[in-house]
Amino acid sequence: MTIASSIRKAATGVIAGVSAIAMAFSLAGCGSTNAADKAADGSKLTKVTFMLAWIPDTNHIGVYVAKNKGYFKDAGLDVDIVAVAQAGAEQAVNNGVADFALSNMYNAASYTDLKGAHIKQVLQVQQKPSAIWCALASNTAIKSPKDFDGKTFATFGGNESDAVIKRMVQYDGGKGEFDKVTVGTSTFKTLESGKADFGGFYATWEGVQAEMYGPQLNCFTEPDYGVPGNGDAIGIITSDKMIKEKPDLVRKFVQASQKGYEYAYANPDDAASILVKEAPDANLEEAFVKKSMHMIVDGQYWGDPEKIKSGEFVLGTNDFVETQKRFDFLGEAHAYTDANGNPVDTIPQSKDGATSSQDRKSVV
Repeated sequence: MTIASSIRKAATGVIAGVSAIAMAFSLAGCGSTNAADKAADGSKLTKVTFMLAWIPDTNHIGVYVAKNKGYFKDAGLDVDIVAVAQAGAEQAVNNGVADFALSNMYNAASYTDLKGAHIKQVLQVQQKPSAIWCALASNTAIKSPKDFDGKTFATFGGNESDAVIKRMVQYDGGKGEFDKVTVGTSTFKTLESGKADFGGFYATWEGVQAEMYGPQLNCFTEPDYGVPGNGDAIGIITSDKMIKEKPDLVRKFVQASQKGYEYAYANPDDAASILVKEAPDANLEEAFVKKSMHMIVDGQYWGDPEKIKSGEFVLGTNDFVETQKRFDFLGEAHAYTDANGNPVDTIPQSKDGATSSQDRKSVV
């Protein structure tokens, strides 16, 4: 299990007040585009499936905006947004169950290089880390990461997060030795129960949740404590087969999605309203989603808005440099395993997990 998927499971029912089972049955039909509609040129729409990575949130928002604003329809696509499969979005895309999904470059490269999958990230939305490692603010024994030493980490498993915590603790002057407890359903609840002392969250979602609804957290970021690279290169993936056999469809989907994310970045409040409307079963509170979007914009998580506006930077660009720094760091920490869970020394290569700017000219 990757850091991204582990942290995402920290969300509680305060924001998304439905169970995963209910979501699986209800999300497949979300959105307002009528499948009977035709494309702008009068041709019949091509049906496409996009799989969520977890609950609908601001990482997915560009796809919801593209659906709501008719960007997909204009491109000749009828996009069905479906709940994440039990095996995960990456396996679903690799096996052809879904055409596209939200994932991240870490998953795409590690599944490809270590687990025999054939998937690529074709659009990288998030350009900087948003993971935060936190204790309850009421836990006054933890003032900085070195205080994680001897404490208990609320984890969903995975060597990657262990390596990150160890580096942060050692960088702060500690030994990097801590206990672990497996989280049941919520990192928040695990911390509040006293079963663990610290855990992982995302600043732009659970961090906002804690700020608005509690419990208050005391958090530390990876770049501040010596963890290199970007482990949160969240974006859209598809299969190598799709890229090879249907490059025009991939190009259309990526361009429409990119347009949706660009709109959301420039119009965060309206985009938040769209997400709440288009994903009613998620029971998202509009004020919360708006605050999440404003944190994304203010923190420039998707890139510098001014550089995007001027054309100096293109939203959605795959960043091979910062992601490779993270891959190399985790390789040095011997954090990788193969499809059977066996340790391996092979270090995933970011170029294997995403399309380059040159490659993308043929599909986007």
